[in-house]
Amino acid sequence: MENLPNKDKLNIKATVLLSFGFFGSSLIWQVYSNFVPPLLEARFGFTTFVIGLIMAIDSFLGVIIQPLFGRLSDKTRTRIGRRLPYLFVCMPLCAILFILIPHMPSIPTMMIVIIVFTFLMGVWRTPAVSLMPDMTPGHLQSQANGIVNLVGAVGAIIALGGGGLMYSIGGYPLPFFIAGLLLLAAMGVLILFVREPKTPYAKTNISDKNMSIRNMEAKERKSFIFLLCAIFFWFAGFNAIDTFFSLYVIHVLDGNAGQAGMMLSLFAAFLVVFSIPAGIIGAKIGRRKTIIIGLCGISILFVPMLLFPNAALTTILLMAAGIFWACVNINSLPMVTRISGPLRIGAFIGYYYLFSFSAQIITPPLLGLIRDIVGYYEVLFIYAIIGFAISIVLMLFVRHGEINSEHTEPIVNNNGD
Repeated sequence: MENLPNKDKLNIKATVLLSFGFFGSSLIWQVYSNFVPPLLEARFGFTTFVIGLIMAIDSFLGVIIQPLFGRLSDKTRTRIGRRLPYLFVCMPLCAILFILIPHMPSIPTMMIVIIVFTFLMGVWRTPAVSLMPDMTPGHLQSQANGIVNLVGAVGAIIALGGGGLMYSIGGYPLPFFIAGLLLLAAMGVLILFVREPKTPYAKTNISDKNMSIRNMEAKERKSFIFLLCAIFFWFAGFNAIDTFFSLYVIHVLDGNAGQAGMMLSLFAAFLVVFSIPAGIIGAKIGRRKTIIIGLCGISILFVPMLLFPNAALTTILLMAAGIFWACVNINSLPMVTRISGPLRIGAFIGYYYLFSFSAQIITPPLLGLIRDIVGYYEVLFIYAIIGFAISIVLMLFVRHGEINSEHTEPIVNNNGD
């Protein structure tokens, strides 16, 4: 491990390199979200509700696992660092299991592989995300998160665009195989080039009690709770699209899973293009205001998708939606880590994932059931717009998490307990 220089200028090279954990995670989840629902429908004839239940497994496990391993990684001390051991153990296992998914011939074997795969993904996701705030001063985290999400969005583009091409060549197995290999390649980059600092910005051991939201000053706690609730609802809205868009393309736009991946790759491409500008805008006009603009913009764009189902129109609107989603996605995590302060980053990122994954537990089966009842897939856009609208209202009550806002540090015992 290396000492962390105290700089006011963002280390772009180091930020890009540490982003390869998020790159691998984004790539894998995009292939999973795009290809697993139609695979389950085609192979086993599941209803939308059952598919939704299966797609919620990773979020259900994530709610339990990710806060736990966020806290554990805060306290972990090894020769290679706090976060990297979780990545180096779990990433290769996830790659192997992911490659196996399209080869499972029965429901029991498919479920076993999916459950173990999603469990292991949950183990290393929060430690991977925690690398950025560990190595970046608070006032630079919006810009750094822009780079992290840019690299992650490149992974999403490869997964969706390349996955669509691979599907047309080799059916379902090929996208899973290539994605598994790329996850291993991402781990190779981390092994070769990323060194955790000896003195990270989140450098002090504190007790579980002091990691709690209850330890926060009252106004800050209220603001943080509103932020977490807003995160819940905007991820509920986004997950409606993320989970069921491929089925929407198949059943409404008369396409296939490969075409759905290509369309979403354009969404991801514009997310890439606007990732760094979204972080800069958040730093200039405020993170909360930038998030609200993003939520309003993407809600407006979903209205014509709902009213005029057309492949060309949907593709064009998805490009613009990528820009607005960048405004939301790039600035939300830095708000959480700013409120947490440097002592509780892993734990508070765990809270972030607790609420975002709770939304993703509820949305797939709930929306799947609604779709089975009403009989049309366009309802996913109504669901998404409602989620975004509630988030906008909740964000109006958030008063902390900006670059210059104050936060309350926990009281720390010198003995670390």
